[in-house]
Amino acid sequence: MTAHVLASACGYRHGLLASALVVLGILAGCAPTSYLITPVSPKPELVEEVVIRESAWATKKIALLDIDGVLTNARSSSLLGAPGENPVSLFTEKLDRAAKDDNVRAVVLRINSPGGSVTASDIMYTELRSFRQRTGKPVIAAMLDVAASGGYYVACAADRIYASPTTVTGSIGVIMLAPEFSGTMSKIGARVNVIKSGDMKDAGSPFREMTEKDRAVFQGLINKMYDRFLSVAATSRKSIPPERLRELADGRVYFGPEAKELGLVDEIGALHDAIAASKQAANLDKQSIKVVQYSRPYAYRANIYANGDTPPAQVNLVNIGLPEWLTNPTPQFLYLWAPGW
Repeated sequence: MTAHVLASACGYRHGLLASALVVLGILAGCAPTSYLITPVSPKPELVEEVVIRESAWATKKIALLDIDGVLTNARSSSLLGAPGENPVSLFTEKLDRAAKDDNVRAVVLRINSPGGSVTASDIMYTELRSFRQRTGKPVIAAMLDVAASGGYYVACAADRIYASPTTVTGSIGVIMLAPEFSGTMSKIGARVNVIKSGDMKDAGSPFREMTEKDRAVFQGLINKMYDRFLSVAATSRKSIPPERLRELADGRVYFGPEAKELGLVDEIGALHDAIAASKQAANLDKQSIKVVQYSRPYAYRANIYANGDTPPAQVNLVNIGLPEWLTNPTPQFLYLWAPGW
């Protein structure tokens, strides 16, 4: 009796699988279609994948780590509710993996980010400096499309900074976004009753106009965060006099070659040039090496330009992810270049 039940259940599952394949075939039309079932590790730990192997006998490694997208110390999500990674946590996890592997002799930091929150940028910068200090492994920053504001902030923790000929970088500064809906609410006859312990408790609230006292307090915070950014940049760019650095740090962005002329980056070159520089810094220029990346088991990376994380959900090729300030009305302090917001 038990064997009969198991056989029936097995046949039922096979029937469902066959039906699913038929449906997929119909949806695919007449075009040739293939189906590949790939076993995936149930463990979420990062896995290493070789993206460049200079020799079959190479053992020494260069770790390629990503700083991409908007930097936040929170899990990303989309309108469909699919949770993503926490950029700060993921970056720290990758650094720890590279630190524990004695065969990893250097790190190339691949940056493609307009920045993000002040604290997320600062944590990533601090973790990278700590990695360099405790391991002695050289770090080369390689800027791609954009490495602005918080992206540049993190790059300042590297030994050297490479920018592509078409990189947009700079945007040294701080911005605070504080949406306000008081005008709209008055038009529709809605209001929020606030009971507070002090005048400043609801400073920055989207439900009332910002007062001059509110603005002065926030400006003071912005100035302190800006001074910290200048200090970080000055530590990295020792060749730039402080007064000149402050002139350059008015929030504007620079093209890669211009940033090189101003001293904000060290070299103009492609990602391969940064990898070659990391080999030299690690005294591996006469040895064959492997370039490796770390990501979750289900991610696929075809080469050194491939991001290892799951892309955001899209509908009709339009990214449906929204900036956090559109979904979170609380004031935010940002090392961010986002002229389209």
